[in-house]
Order: sequence, then C-alpha cells, then structure tokens
Amino acid sequence: MEFWTQVLDVARDTAERVGAQLLLDFGHVQGLEKADGSLVTQSDEWADREIRSSILKVFPDHAILSEEGNHEFTDAQWTWIIDPLDGTTNFTRGIPLWGVSIGLLYYGEPVFGYVYFPPVNQAFHGYWSGNTGLNLPTGAYLNGRKIRVSQDSPSSNHFFSFCARSLQIWQPGFPCKVRMLGVATYNFLAVAAGASLGGVEATPKIWDLAAVWAILHAAGGTWQSLRSEPTFPAVVGQNYGSYAMPSLIVNNPELANLLLPLMTSIKK
Repeated sequence: MEFWTQVLDVARDTAERVGAQLLLDFGHVQGLEKADGSLVTQSDEWADREIRSSILKVFPDHAILSEEGNHEFTDAQWTWIIDPLDGTTNFTRGIPLWGVSIGLLYYGEPVFGYVYFPPVNQAFHGYWSGNTGLNLPTGAYLNGRKIRVSQDSPSSNHFFSFCARSLQIWQPGFPCKVRMLGVATYNFLAVAAGASLGGVEATPKIWDLAAVWAILHAAGGTWQSLRSEPTFPAVVGQNYGSYAMPSLIVNNPELANLLLPLMTSIKK
C-alpha cells in the first residue's frame, strides 16, 4: 500500500499548502471571464502550477489534466484530474465556500479523490476500485472520519442541491428543500457526507467530477449520468474543455428513479 500512502500524502499536503495561500488571497482578487463564461483569477493559475509541480515531483510518469491546462485525455495508465479552485465566483465575492479538487484515474476510471475546502476546514477523500481490479484502501472520509450517505427518505426537512443551470427542473411538490451552493464538488460531497439527499449539476466538467466520483461511490451513493454516455471511464482523445457531463447524485437508487423524469430538460 506504499503507493496509496504516497497518493494520499501528495494530495493532502499539496491541497493544504495551496489552500493556505488561497485563504490569504480570498476576497482580494478579481476574476476574468473565460470563453465559457466562468471566471479565472491569478490565484487559480498559481494554484494550478503548484499542484502540477507537487504531483510531478513524486509521480513524474503520470499524466495531468487540469481546468487551467491541457484538456485532452491521453492513454496514460495514471492521470491526475485537478481543479485548483472550484468555486471561483464564490472566492472572488468573499463567500466562504470554495475548494481544491484532486482526483486520480486509472486507465480513465476514477479511483481516488481528495477535495479540501479551506474556509470551512473540511477535507474529503476516498478510494473506489470499481471494476479496475486494483487492490487499494477502501472508504470515504471527512477530516479522517468515515462517512456514508444518508439512509433517510425525502422530506421537506431534507436538502437537495441545484446548480444555476438546473433550476428549471424545480416544481411545486419537489420532495426536498432546495439549496444552491455555487460549488459543484460541495453539492455532491454533501450527499456523500449524509448532509443532503441529492444534487444535480447541468454542465459540470471532468475536473468537477473526477475526485468526487471515488468519494461518493465509496460512501454508498448513486451516480446517474444525464448524458446518453456514461460519466466514466474517460475517453482517450476526448477534449474535455467544453464537454459537459450532466449528473444526478443521490443517496439511493429509489430517489434517482423518482427524480429522473424531472431531468429531461438537462439530459444530453
């Protein structure tokens, strides 16, 4: 398990170091609008360089795909998927919910994820072997404590998270209270931790999902792709820069079946 110890150490140490600097920048930087309408700051770009450098020092033969860098998926055995600052709009507006996301894929299948939210001091990580045949640690964790999805049934006292582009699916009688947090990774990790029963993202990218995939599955959650294609494995040669991966995440398959008929407007 020495390899997986190294993987966790690199992800944790890098995310904490980068997060500490981002906290100093928090609320004091301006964002520039990219072609897709999202924001990027000097902090995103600095964090991207730091995370890349830290990974390659320990794993020089691994590939890296990042929101701020190369977007084409290669045939490498191991690929790190990083979002150096998920929730940039929150970050620039002084809203204390944003994070650093680092995932590791084995031949296109996410097997490890680490996501750190510095303002609230929450670090999620998890391992998921899926169908890879890998022998790796198990479980999903929040600040070192094992987590599982909620076993509750929907009610008006349970939460469900929307993104801004999925609000059109809301309708009277929706089975949970609705929240919009502005951070794709946190929307889904709240399900893994049992804090909410589900979440939907209409236009997430691979760097929003890769780390969360392993954690959510390890916590017992249900992931439903809203594309005709499965979310993973990642496809060699695919340019993920403009490739949306709409997803519904819930605590159990029964809730997925209940909500899927509402998702027709954002299916691809």
